[in-house]
Amino acid sequence: MNCCICGPVKNCGPYLRKVFENIEKIGLLFDSYEIVIFYDKSNDNTLEILNEYKLKNPNFYFFVNQNKTSPFRTHNIAYARNFCLSYIKNRAEHFPYFIMMDFDNVNCKELNLEPLKKCLKREDWDGLSFNTSPKYYDVWALSIKPYYFSYIHFNHSNIHNHHTMEDYIDMLLKRLPKDEYLRCLSSFNGFSIYRTNKFLNTYYDGRIRLDLLPKHFIDENSRITRSKIIYKKFDNVDGRYEDCEHRSFHLQAIINSDAKIMISPEVIFQ
Repeated sequence: MNCCICGPVKNCGPYLRKVFENIEKIGLLFDSYEIVIFYDKSNDNTLEILNEYKLKNPNFYFFVNQNKTSPFRTHNIAYARNFCLSYIKNRAEHFPYFIMMDFDNVNCKELNLEPLKKCLKREDWDGLSFNTSPKYYDVWALSIKPYYFSYIHFNHSNIHNHHTMEDYIDMLLKRLPKDEYLRCLSSFNGFSIYRTNKFLNTYYDGRIRLDLLPKHFIDENSRITRSKIIYKKFDNVDGRYEDCEHRSFHLQAIINSDAKIMISPEVIFQ
């Protein structure tokens, strides 16, 4: 039972040593593991730490990106994640599991391995993310009834939409019966584990992919937010051209492979 643990890295210097320490502990759950990183030019000591860690761990590989592929952040992140995903797909028989994660402050906290140990003994998930403390935070990647699409694409205060979805997912996770997972269409929350065979026919896409959502889902989302879809440029994301790259990845897996995308109410990084 092997696993590839991967993700993009940029300006993560303050967190990397602790994240690698956590990954080494996660790796003990598997017969063997590899770490694959796509590095983008950083303004801190990220590259120095990666080079140091390469000397320590022979199962660690990183690719240095020399080119910016797009003016849009989510397009660049999708490109980085797809590089890692291609590595996994080319070795799919070797890696029945892979973990896609962020290498930042979210995953450099103290590690609780029990939720991961338990999920590896269960068959009722194909993609599984986990709760975070004090509450679930990554509502941009989240698609769950009736909030199927990106919260930034509906005409209300973004702060209001964000908090509404935060409170909603927090309520759903707290109401779950013991030992149950919450099914959704998309969830990442900084760390997700996947069964590789269900994700061979999918890829990350930071573009707006309404073609992957039935029209009645969009209509329901519009009713709950009292807004039609809007396309607006914000300071950190251009909503005219960008969406969270995880949404398309998960939706394709559901459409092509009937993947079960789930959320655990338990917290790994505390």
